[in-house]
Amino acid sequence: MDRDSNLYTFLFAAVMVLVVATVLAFTSQSLKDLQDENVRKEKMQNILSTVGIITDRDAAEDLFNKYIEEKYSLKNDGSINSSVDPFSQIKLSLELKKSPDQQNFPLYIANIENSKYYIIPIRGNGLWNAIYGYISLKEDLNTIKGVVFDHVGETAGLGAEITQDWFKERFIDEKLFDSNNNLMGIMVSKTNNDPSNLDKNDHEVDAISGATITGDGVSDMIKERIQHYVPFFNSLKNKQIALN
Repeated sequence: MDRDSNLYTFLFAAVMVLVVATVLAFTSQSLKDLQDENVRKEKMQNILSTVGIITDRDAAEDLFNKYIEEKYSLKNDGSINSSVDPFSQIKLSLELKKSPDQQNFPLYIANIENSKYYIIPIRGNGLWNAIYGYISLKEDLNTIKGVVFDHVGETAGLGAEITQDWFKERFIDEKLFDSNNNLMGIMVSKTNNDPSNLDKNDHEVDAISGATITGDGVSDMIKERIQHYVPFFNSLKNKQIALN
C-alpha cells in the first residue's frame, strides 16, 4: 500500500486510535482495581482502629482476618440476614436512602484477648457534606471502646477536626444507654459541664469550637444508627439469638 495515499493515512490513524484507546482503557481499569483495593483495606484499617488495632494498609487484611471473628448483616427487627455479606455488599450511603425496614445494618465482632467488641458503621450529615465512621462497643453493649470519624468536606481547622485523636478519645468509655436501658446517645455539647471528660455517664463530650453543626451531625448519626441495633442487642442480652 502506498504510504503517501489517503487510505494509508486513514488506516494508520484508525489503528493508532484503537491502540491508544485500548491502552487507556487497560490503564483506567488497572487504576480502578488498585483504588478499589485501597478503599477495601482502608475500611479494614478503620474498623480495626476502633478497637485499638492500628495498622498500615499492607498488614490490614491479615489483622482484620485475625481479630474480626464474626460479621453480620442485621435487619431492623434485630434478626440476621444471612444472604448479605456486610463487608462487600452493603454501602451505607445507599442503605440510608431506604426505609429502615428495607435497610441492612452491618455488624462486626472483634475478639481481642478473649474480650468481644461490637463494631458498627455510622453515617450522617455534617455542615457541608457527609460525615461517617465506626463506633465499637464493649461486651456490655453500652460502653464505647473507640470511634473513628471521617468526612467528605468539613471545614479545615473546624469540623474537619473530628478526625483528630484528641476528639475521638473523648468518646472512650462513654455510655450510650442510661440505667433504664434507654438509648441516650452521645451529645457533642458546647455547654458540656465536664470539659475534662471525667464523667463517663453523662452521655456528653466537649464540642469542637466553631464546629457546632458538624458536632450536632456526629451526635445525630451515632444515635440514629445505634437505635436500629437495639432489637439485636436486646435479643443478644436475653439469649434469644445465638451467634457463631
